[in-house]
Amino acid sequence: MYKSAEIQQRLVSLKTLLDRINRAWTKSDAEQLILFFVDMFPKLLNAERCSIFFAEEKSDDIWLKFGTGVKEKEIVAPKDGSIVGRSITSGETIFRGDLDLEDGFHSKSDQQTDFVTRNLMCVPIQSLVGAYYIGAVEILNKNSPAGFSEEDEILVKKVVKFLALSIENNRVADEMIQISRGVHEEIARNSKKLDSKHQLIYASAAMRMVVDMANKVGPLPVNVFITGESGTGKEVIARMVHEQSEDRRSRPFVAVNCSSIPDTLMESEFFGYEKGAFTGAVSSRMGRFEEAEGGTLFLDEIADMPMAIQPKFLRAIQENEGVRLGGSKVHHYKFRIISASSRSLKDEVKKGNFREDLFFRLFSIDITIPPLRERRDDITPLALMFLKEVNHRFKKKVTGYSREVLELFEKHPWPGNVRQLQHEVERLVALTSDGDTITVDCCSLAPDIRSGENEIGIAPDSFSLPLHKKQTEMRLITKALIKTKGNKIQASKLLEITRQSLHNKIKLYNIEQD
Repeated sequence: MYKSAEIQQRLVSLKTLLDRINRAWTKSDAEQLILFFVDMFPKLLNAERCSIFFAEEKSDDIWLKFGTGVKEKEIVAPKDGSIVGRSITSGETIFRGDLDLEDGFHSKSDQQTDFVTRNLMCVPIQSLVGAYYIGAVEILNKNSPAGFSEEDEILVKKVVKFLALSIENNRVADEMIQISRGVHEEIARNSKKLDSKHQLIYASAAMRMVVDMANKVGPLPVNVFITGESGTGKEVIARMVHEQSEDRRSRPFVAVNCSSIPDTLMESEFFGYEKGAFTGAVSSRMGRFEEAEGGTLFLDEIADMPMAIQPKFLRAIQENEGVRLGGSKVHHYKFRIISASSRSLKDEVKKGNFREDLFFRLFSIDITIPPLRERRDDITPLALMFLKEVNHRFKKKVTGYSREVLELFEKHPWPGNVRQLQHEVERLVALTSDGDTITVDCCSLAPDIRSGENEIGIAPDSFSLPLHKKQTEMRLITKALIKTKGNKIQASKLLEITRQSLHNKIKLYNIEQD
């Protein structure tokens, strides 16, 4: 038996596949195929025209949409009182001549198409999956004194089987796409009410392995270490591990980004402080260890934890106790640690930047999240999820993506991973009008637009030094973080600024990091 989460993800995978099928086989493609039959039948039988009718399942209407001279008109034929209606109802081929001498539905249709029907052969189209008829082919005005023959009927019936296949394939595809949209909406309704930052949508086998591992270790009382490039969703997986534990899911999930805390404040951040412990401590404050009581402490970018705090940190998690700054009371801790880093913690131990004993204390189970470029099956479902979320947040009604945009998404390397994809969707929704589809000309990933070069909207003829300074700093900081795989200490050295200055600029420019 599959768990509900597994079923949901299989449905997401189906939705992704159907979206790709829909992009590969469009409504226009299906219409072109049917128009091929419209053009081919008269040539095959030396006739003047052909009309293809579709029977409406839930009504008595029969629609003529594809035919010689129809020109996108839709003509409705009644089941009672028309030759095509009689053919579909009875399942029999009907031959008629001298129709130009009598009135009927054919004469009304002739008036709409500026044509005169003299003779015809109407062959019903039988469904390939049931004993019923889904339409009919009507071939008009055979250029022969004898009119249509039984040999013509045999030939048309052979071809009609292929026509039936194309019609029903298109119907099934339409139905599956409608079902998949309903499934997608149902998944969204039944999902937890989290913002897109903490939603987990995937279709790839690589992410399925990550989720399986998270589900397995979640209920166990072990520490977990998560590795992955910046923007891959390490906190999302950490929250999933937390939610899988019945003992902890109702308790706090406390997330701390070790790279964003100044060295001088690291101890007070984790242990807390008492009133008057230092200048500015106007009241007591519990630390992160206390806040995580009974739940999970998530240490993001653990590799950036300063060496000075590591011995105190190790003792606290070994003894499960500590003292606030300026206090004497011993506080006891009980929490699970999930740590994460965008670079190898083993390498940091070898370099002497991280204590080996602390490493072994944290490194019980290792989960590695592959970058988005290695799990391209996830790109489309993530883009669809972000579109829905951003539409809601921006109060907009952008209808979807063009085929070219999704193809561009799936080819792009996404150095910023899922977060970059989310920001690109935000940008595209902002630039697209309500009711419109997102097109490739708005996309910053297009080959003729340098990614990130104009994200802050500088006019080409602008001489504004502050704007150009901001753009340059954003671009260089982003490149440095990508080159160092999110290591802010190394990035600050490349940029020749202090780590604290880098942190301030990242916050100022809203350059998010895992």
